[in-house]
Amino acid sequence: MRLDVTDLRAFYATPLGQVTHRVVGRALHGFLGSVSGLRVLGIGYATPYLGPVHCIAERTLAFMPATQGVVNWPGAGRSCSALADPTMMPLPEAAVDRVILVHALESVESPTELLQEVWRTLTPGGRMILVVPNRRGVWARREATPFGHGQPYSRSQLGRLMRDTLFSPEGWAETLYMPPVRSRLMLQTGPAWERLGTGLSLPFAGLHVVDATKQLYRPVAVQQVRRARRLAPARVLVPAPSPG
Repeated sequence: MRLDVTDLRAFYATPLGQVTHRVVGRALHGFLGSVSGLRVLGIGYATPYLGPVHCIAERTLAFMPATQGVVNWPGAGRSCSALADPTMMPLPEAAVDRVILVHALESVESPTELLQEVWRTLTPGGRMILVVPNRRGVWARREATPFGHGQPYSRSQLGRLMRDTLFSPEGWAETLYMPPVRSRLMLQTGPAWERLGTGLSLPFAGLHVVDATKQLYRPVAVQQVRRARRLAPARVLVPAPSPG
């Protein structure tokens, strides 16, 4: 089942969604850093995480796929959101400096085409912040949250996908260690879950958060050339001529 924008908005309005927003936002913005004077694009349903960016960046855009639907964002002023096919975005090459993907990669039919399009629209040396469900996490198994829909990924799967689409991971974090339940006690202890999971590097985090840089050239495997062995001339003993 595909989620639409109404489901996503409803989740982030719940107490569990608000805790999720704080936890994921902390990891995401830790990688993003300063965006002053930069052009930032959000793909999927990234608007909950674009608020601080919109106030600082030179320009902020939010593209949402037709299968999900679109909402007007921000709530006041000129709209920065649009309905767009994430594999064929209406942008020229090297149009943006940062791309944030949330509720995006796990929902598309062709992840490779999506990241190839992100590569096309990024400036040389531009960066992509990717948020995607962890295949080993509990959140990917619970359809009660948006991260329980679509295709989750293991770390090795994401690594291969980025390598094939010319992205180099520069930073990697795992977050959402707390179980995806709406218990008030569990929500109150969310920060403790994060500290415990991060400190012990536990394997069941709900999400991968990856900071990756656009590569300009595809790495080429260099094969070692075997040099031919140079053979020394053989010495042949010739008997001395007998005395006449």
